[in-house]
Amino acid sequence: MTLARFIVFVLLLLPIFEAIGGETQPVALRVATFNIEDVRAEHLETDDNPRLRAIAAIIQRIRPNILLLNEIETSHADGPSNAEKFAYNYLAVSQGDGLRPLYYETYTPATNTGVHSGFDLDNSGSVDASVPERSERQEAPHRAYGNDCYGFGTFPGQYGMALLVDRRLEIDVEGVRTFREFLWKDLPSANRPVKPDGSDWFDEEEWDAVRLSSKTFADVPVLLPNGTTLHALISHPTPPAFDGGEKRNVLRNHDEIALIRAYIDDDPALYDDSGREGGLDDGASFVILGDLNADPTDGNGKEMTLFTQLFSSPKLAKDTHPSSEIRLDDLDRTDTARFGLRVDYVLPSASITITASGVWRDAGDSERFPSDHFPVWADVIVP
Repeated sequence: MTLARFIVFVLLLLPIFEAIGGETQPVALRVATFNIEDVRAEHLETDDNPRLRAIAAIIQRIRPNILLLNEIETSHADGPSNAEKFAYNYLAVSQGDGLRPLYYETYTPATNTGVHSGFDLDNSGSVDASVPERSERQEAPHRAYGNDCYGFGTFPGQYGMALLVDRRLEIDVEGVRTFREFLWKDLPSANRPVKPDGSDWFDEEEWDAVRLSSKTFADVPVLLPNGTTLHALISHPTPPAFDGGEKRNVLRNHDEIALIRAYIDDDPALYDDSGREGGLDDGASFVILGDLNADPTDGNGKEMTLFTQLFSSPKLAKDTHPSSEIRLDDLDRTDTARFGLRVDYVLPSASITITASGVWRDAGDSERFPSDHFPVWADVIVP
């Protein structure tokens, strides 16, 4: 073992990696993803929301250097983003029990959720592009509106996402690539939904307009102290459910995950929202993060989606099957959601060493856990 390698392993033993690594050393990081379940702007109007305090306490216990939050509303107004408010008002403040604050820079990409398409995408026979009154409970008008959006949402920005990065690292904002407007039809081997009678679910005008990402897919480069760029590939594909015989959400989930594979394979058919073509450069270090809404063995997804689209890639590190030491009724140790599936992932590239990983669960009253998902984390060494 080289001296630099030894130093990095020593750093891993420190609480939350207070030192990350030097200019010529491999960098030790903790990377995590956490679906925090429909956090909205109104929840962040105070700095003492009990559920947000509980979420922040969990994050302060895990102490990731890089963290993806799924399901936090994307702001559309001037001023701090919702992710910035959460980072400043909750994560940068001790949540008690000796927990220390965390300080993050944030990046929030635009999202397709709640952005109306102008089409009758659910073939209900009507189109109502009026945003319904906001409500914690989904009623028929909310579902009717959301079903015709580019990505389901009862208002623009619902179910967005944000990447939080340790302030000792740096987000290369100029290098970010997003694929929010990439058309479903332009994905190689796209699975176009068809009705049970064999006719196309989307007419030609709709198929020429439907976007693939239900939220967005983004490559967010993070600059490390040793000069390496770690590409955080973040997304939140649609659940493979809530549809009919056409299975459009099942097919969309499959193809959203296929987009990730096409990106790490540098497929020339891809184009980002700025018009740049192709995917990730060969040999780049990356980590795939997010609630992919697909289980390797269970659930409603298209058969073997994860194995055929991601796990079979030689560019990925071997799956470490993150699990929890805490057993809960009706859940496998690898399940990352309360509904009994493994759907949340931290998947580093093959050049990255995974030294530990897990699913974080609370040993206390599981019914009071502040989200329907559990955080997933991995300790990694980036060369």
